[in-house]
Amino acid sequence: MSPVTHFDLTALPPGARYKLLTGVVVPRPIAWVCTLGEGGHVNLAPYSFFGLMGSDPPVVAFAPGDRADGSPKDTARNIGPGGAFTVNLVSFDLAPLMNATATDFPHGHSEPGALGIPLEPGVQVPTPRVAAAPAALECREVQTLTIGRTRIILGEVLGVVLRTDAVQDEARQHVDTAALDLVGRLGGRGMYARTRDTFSLERVSYEAWQATQAGEG
Repeated sequence: MSPVTHFDLTALPPGARYKLLTGVVVPRPIAWVCTLGEGGHVNLAPYSFFGLMGSDPPVVAFAPGDRADGSPKDTARNIGPGGAFTVNLVSFDLAPLMNATATDFPHGHSEPGALGIPLEPGVQVPTPRVAAAPAALECREVQTLTIGRTRIILGEVLGVVLRTDAVQDEARQHVDTAALDLVGRLGGRGMYARTRDTFSLERVSYEAWQATQAGEG
């Protein structure tokens, strides 16, 4: 058995906990979130504390965090109770633009406007989506949890917009995941992974597992 090192997260400062967890939980999908602010300006920001939590109803969760002064980021301000937001998934070719939107722009500043990112109107929500994104999830906030300084926004996914070349079979809802060419966040400064390096494992039923054990007996 390989030797292990244990870290007591309850005794470590937040920065150390962040480094450990983001280095271990990888790759993390990126929620490139569109929201509407005051006056209808569009905010666009990426978050890698993000995941799919269920399918009935379909729920996503992401943690936008706070600004350095402890105030909520524009994404959390804009969504609010029952608010709409759009999660754009990030392809490899969009990674530089996504990274640019992580710049700490002043409150109320529109990243798509500043960076020239084309948008398309939402279908089921008023928030737009990134036109070049290969997939987008149109969401409505259903609950926001606050645990210490961690704010977690839960959203019901009302609709999915997919680039047509990534739809293998529309009637059976089959997606060509490789065609999306998505990226995920790794640990360390500025480290990412692509999702095209894949392998397949078939799930084994209990009956099939029993048969293999009988064969080994």
